[in-house]
Amino acid sequence: MTQHFDDPMGRAVSNYHFNSVDLPIIIHSDDFEDDTIETNYLFRTYKQMPALEKKAMSLCSGKILDVGAGAGTHSVYLQEKGFDVTSLETSSLCCEVLKNRNLRNVIQKDIFKFNSQTFDTIILLMNGTGIAGTLSGLEVLFHHLKTLLNPGAQILIDSSDLIYLFEEEDGSTLIDISADKYYGEMNFQTEYLNCVSQPFPWLYVDPDNLKSIAEKNQLKVNKIFKGGHYDYLARITS
Repeated sequence: MTQHFDDPMGRAVSNYHFNSVDLPIIIHSDDFEDDTIETNYLFRTYKQMPALEKKAMSLCSGKILDVGAGAGTHSVYLQEKGFDVTSLETSSLCCEVLKNRNLRNVIQKDIFKFNSQTFDTIILLMNGTGIAGTLSGLEVLFHHLKTLLNPGAQILIDSSDLIYLFEEEDGSTLIDISADKYYGEMNFQTEYLNCVSQPFPWLYVDPDNLKSIAEKNQLKVNKIFKGGHYDYLARITS
């Protein structure tokens, strides 16, 4: 029997870390066939990170905020490199894991409600724009992140352009311009051990829209890495 559970991903992270249970997290969407995330992937080492994430790690400097720290992949690596890292995470179960992994600064809070510190680098990885939910939400997110930046600081954020989903065989793209939402605005549910989350919005954004929205907040964007499948890493500065 499937039951609703507020935090299937946190439960998977906790079960893997504390009980060595390695079962996949199922991702449901009305727009895609079901997909899975292997829980062990959330604990990947630097060597196991994709090139985009390695590039982001190489660009980090100063006091760092890891938004949506999850199981701590990026926070652990950066702390081991000697950085002052704050791991921000909404899941209480993930926060227990982060603390058990000896991360020194773990805060359980929504990024939109976090305003007590400023940083030199803010990282949002694993499709970091997703947390915004929608294009209008991305504008709100950038406006808020700007208040958390020290002078000369940077935001490192990645996303993917889902335009490839609408490509025709001849290479053209077919998008319904009258649609009531942007093509990168998705809704997902996560499932773990028959426990399913409530639906939540998740944003994939193309580089042009990312640049346009950042500039509305007087922020500058440099696309500094292009992945192998429409994914990219951007560096945003004030």
